[in-house]
Amino acid sequence: MSPSERWKPTASIAHLKARAGLLRDIREFFSVKAVLEVETPLISMAGNTDPEIESIRTDNDGYLRTSPEFALKRLLAAGFGDVFELGRVFRAGESGRSHNPEFTMLEWYRTGFSYQQLMEEVALLVRHCGRGKFDHWPRLMISYRQLFLEYAGIDPFTASKEDLIAIAEHHGLNDIELDRRQWLDLLLSVVIQPALPATGLTFVYDFPVDQKALARVRQDNPPVAERFELYLGKIELANGYQELTDALDQRQRFDDENRQREERGKKACVIDHHLVNALEHGLPECAGVALGVDRLLMAITGADSINAVTAFPFSRA
Repeated sequence: MSPSERWKPTASIAHLKARAGLLRDIREFFSVKAVLEVETPLISMAGNTDPEIESIRTDNDGYLRTSPEFALKRLLAAGFGDVFELGRVFRAGESGRSHNPEFTMLEWYRTGFSYQQLMEEVALLVRHCGRGKFDHWPRLMISYRQLFLEYAGIDPFTASKEDLIAIAEHHGLNDIELDRRQWLDLLLSVVIQPALPATGLTFVYDFPVDQKALARVRQDNPPVAERFELYLGKIELANGYQELTDALDQRQRFDDENRQREERGKKACVIDHHLVNALEHGLPECAGVALGVDRLLMAITGADSINAVTAFPFSRA
């Protein structure tokens, strides 16, 4: 396409109508369940310390949000009860078939829910929005440990970094410098994810503690993070937690993640002290999940890229 035609949208009218329908279906789903829709700031004075995620800075020393998570938890601590937000989020360096630096995220929190109950609700939402497309897709539940044993032939809790490198090299992944967590992530995305069922809702749960993010840790042997991910077919769609409610633990995780960022040569992020204060006040027991709306739309419409369901991706913004 010539430069003079790059003003045109990359999505068809049919796909944009499907997007509008999907947003209506999501709101209908939560309206019936009396979950309150809210709006929280797109710009925050605190960033995301997760070393795997890069925030986009603003001119006023703020950060474009990578998720509404921190603000939604502050609402929970203030007694607002079950809430959801449907809106745009931003992440630097996100590009590819299923990535764009700006995308639509659905995030919601259920007080008194276990993460197992939330997995059930995620499946219900996906099937509701699919309008019959996913009704006969089986729901598969597999632990993170069993997933690696079954698809990669290795125990992710006990394998050394050298063991992981050997598996990666067997699959043609050579000359890469990563830490142990990054090797696990790479094997999951490059080796395991492509082998998942093409027509299934695969829930992966109970992650290693070094991938706990903001999930509560359960003291099993070995300990596990009460976290789950959903793969819709071969697409990673959602990431959920039994939420951490301990303020001291939360502050320590922020500090640990900033240290990891600096060890990788990245800048530390400003910590969200508002969230820490909210947890000190008291966050109710809850489970929360973030879901990629653009990816769900891709699955519903059969689109082969996020550009096909986005009016103007970053390359044309």
